[in-house]
Amino acid sequence: PTFMTPWQRMPSVRKKSHSRACKKLMPEKTVLVLEDGSVFAGSAFGAEATACGEVVFDTGMTGYQEMLTAPSLAGQILVCTYPLIGNYGISESGFESGQVHARGLAVREYCSRPSHHQSTGTLHQFLLAHGIPGISGLDTRALTRHLRSAGVMKGIIAPDMAVDQALIRLKSIPGYDVTDFVRQVSARNAYEWLSGEPGTAVPPSLSLRGSPATNLRRIVVIDYGVKHSILRILSRLDCRTTVVPCTSSVDHVLSLNPDGIVLSPGPSNPELLEDMAETVRRLIGRKPLMGICLGHQLIGRALGAKTFKLKFGHRGGNHPVRDLATGRVYITSQNHGYAVDGDAPGEGLEASHVNLNDGTVEGLRHKDLPVLSVQYHCEASPGPLDSTHLFERFLQMVRNDRGKEEMYP
Repeated sequence: PTFMTPWQRMPSVRKKSHSRACKKLMPEKTVLVLEDGSVFAGSAFGAEATACGEVVFDTGMTGYQEMLTAPSLAGQILVCTYPLIGNYGISESGFESGQVHARGLAVREYCSRPSHHQSTGTLHQFLLAHGIPGISGLDTRALTRHLRSAGVMKGIIAPDMAVDQALIRLKSIPGYDVTDFVRQVSARNAYEWLSGEPGTAVPPSLSLRGSPATNLRRIVVIDYGVKHSILRILSRLDCRTTVVPCTSSVDHVLSLNPDGIVLSPGPSNPELLEDMAETVRRLIGRKPLMGICLGHQLIGRALGAKTFKLKFGHRGGNHPVRDLATGRVYITSQNHGYAVDGDAPGEGLEASHVNLNDGTVEGLRHKDLPVLSVQYHCEASPGPLDSTHLFERFLQMVRNDRGKEEMYP
């Protein structure tokens, strides 16, 4: 005799119950439709919802939680080229913002049983909680090759929609290039980052000078879509950091009496952000500036450079970049779809770093003023930590500007 569960001992309801259970466990079919009519079929996970956005791919082997919560992914559907996603679950330390900014997620294989000592839940539960749909089981290799060939384009994850209806829906939504996502993701009010976590709101008139912690460097971060990793690194480097909205005026920023200013990463076509570029132009020379990703592009545009859209962008943690001053090559974390035109990087600016894959500008420095910027993510998360020293280089500029004699530790 074999052991029988209580469920097995009820033959009258077994078949019906088994049918319901199979139906519940069997994933629903869904499709990812691109605006050129390409269709990629798969199974749904995460939220039961429709998602429209620009379809982009990321080559990172890990870091899916950081990717999904990075504000730079606003308005986009993320395709992971690594075939197995979700195997280490979701952790409290993996958040780069307070929410998921990607519109949807496409993976080859979704792991429903993660194994990691920090895991607090599955990727499916995470997407479900944030109302984000996912699609698994599709051929992400073929999808990536298609996007590399044709370029990134709009797409829709449509679980309950015919292909022709999905294409009609796609035509009705505005393109990524004409949508200002920065104002959607930026903080509404200024706040101070304390002990690695967001603090309370800071009144616009508050001056940080004269505070008890006078030895701390006072840094203002203009939030175009800031990642928490940037704030954590500044905190570890003994900075008192205040985050201000993307619409903050020059007077507001300077009223906080910062020792230096960081221009954060973020989404959007930089050509749509001329008012923010003008603010940056008026800040140049007033305080030391460091730009990261979108902040880098805004520094370029503030001084007359042009930007252009890359065919399929740079996203992942394996992009080689050369420092032109030293010749050293760094493996970098990247997440951008636009670049600064290297033929005319801006008045007084020169390229400091270049991408070894396609020769695009990956860094700028001013010939006379305390200004530096990088196109890649020197804060990593996800990705290698090769370039976190750039924050120390920025703080060296801050120290020099303050006229201190001691070297920054």
